[in-house]
Amino acid sequence: MSYLLGIDVGTSSLKTALFDAERAEVVAVAAEEYAVQQPFSGAAEQFPEIWWQAALNTARRVLHGADRARVRGIGLSGQMHGTVLLDAAGQPLRPAIIWADGRSSAQVERLLSAFSAEAWLEIAGTLPATGFMAATLMWLAEREPALLERAQCVLLPKDYVRFRLTGALGSEPSDAASTALFDIRTSCWSDRLIEGLGLPRALFPAIYGSAEAVAGLCAEAAEQLGLPVGLPVVAGCADQAAQALANNVLTRGTASVTIGSGGQVFVPHAPDGQGVLATDVSVHVFNHAAAEQWYVLGAILSAGLSLRWLRNMLGWTDDPSAYERLSAAAESVPCGAAGLLFLPYLLGERTPHRDPKARGVFIGLSYQHAVAHMARAVMEGVAFALRQALEVSFGLAGSAEQVILSGGGAQSAVWRQIQADIYGIPLRASLLKEQACVGAALLAGVGCGVYTSLAEACAAAARSGDLIAPDPARREFYEARYRQFRALYARLSQDMHELAESTD
Repeated sequence: MSYLLGIDVGTSSLKTALFDAERAEVVAVAAEEYAVQQPFSGAAEQFPEIWWQAALNTARRVLHGADRARVRGIGLSGQMHGTVLLDAAGQPLRPAIIWADGRSSAQVERLLSAFSAEAWLEIAGTLPATGFMAATLMWLAEREPALLERAQCVLLPKDYVRFRLTGALGSEPSDAASTALFDIRTSCWSDRLIEGLGLPRALFPAIYGSAEAVAGLCAEAAEQLGLPVGLPVVAGCADQAAQALANNVLTRGTASVTIGSGGQVFVPHAPDGQGVLATDVSVHVFNHAAAEQWYVLGAILSAGLSLRWLRNMLGWTDDPSAYERLSAAAESVPCGAAGLLFLPYLLGERTPHRDPKARGVFIGLSYQHAVAHMARAVMEGVAFALRQALEVSFGLAGSAEQVILSGGGAQSAVWRQIQADIYGIPLRASLLKEQACVGAALLAGVGCGVYTSLAEACAAAARSGDLIAPDPARREFYEARYRQFRALYARLSQDMHELAESTD
């Protein structure tokens, strides 16, 4: 029996899974929640030390009572785009600025003037956005130049945790691509973009393959975890690539929709016959963890976070059954939530609007509405937004015959059905626990030789449930409501911007 550890550095929590490679199943999982710090309006930061302590705590919990001698390797996945600055001693110089941060909108405009949209898309497969490392580093260069001058390395969130595990600096293509400073064709940092923006090239660490062992477990981490020094730790991958591995979403014709903190549409993509990676400005073409492949990523910023916000507003933060209560409440009212619509732009929006100053809206609110209507409206609003992301992504990479639902939102039966009815396509929910952790563990298994190939590992791990078919009557109803949803942003965006600017 071989065990693999998969660590996922999420936005709301860090999770660690102990994965049985032979049975291809999770043996134990542990999670530790933490907060997003907002030192000022629009900011989103986290302390890297909190990630590290959560990694230690959760790993110890899943290893409790297990035969540690059977652990063969460790893999990581994590939230994308974030920025961790390290000094010469390997210490963080400031809290990490993460993907949900909106402070760098002015810097994004300057980035777009430094290089044409065509150049960004050709090299990086994406335009820069707030929260991306490219924009954050430009903000730091302008607002905190002394710190940037002291920095010796810049890392993404999961790469920082791997650094603490091994003492080795590095990144890999699927996460590095999310910085908008990476050449997705050559799988290397883009000297043209980095040097053209005046950023120090020496900040950026070596690139490894996602399943490549970067280093072994260092003595300090080994002692804290009760694992052997030198245990292989692989580079890992971005969280969206990790869940795709776990769900065997590797080739064209497959796709996934994930409701975690944010919401993501993941569609494997190959260049056209001319070798051109055509793209759309509101989605991203990034490197897959599977070598020499790409994927289209459509992203909304507040998916599960919207429901979490409602939970917290209701004072249910400490109730372990809060999400079950919200799902039951949503199921108790008819589709359409009695005329209540929700626009889930609590942190701005990326696909399809690319608007950091978009803001959340309940529209149609009346005296008759209660918690149940608000819960259903939030679920429907998130699904409407994800449908927009699906349509853009499918338009670029082609539609899929198999669409897998993953993330915490897939645990809710009512939310699954809402998605099927709104997307108008049959879906299957992943039956795996903690797909991002599993994907990270699969990469560790390939890197340490437990599996002969990534394709073998992914095929062994994937589990999906019964087909979730759209209901024809609800689908027809949602078509009309979807048209209303799509029209609201254009009508309200000016007001959103004015209100957002009033808090700057």
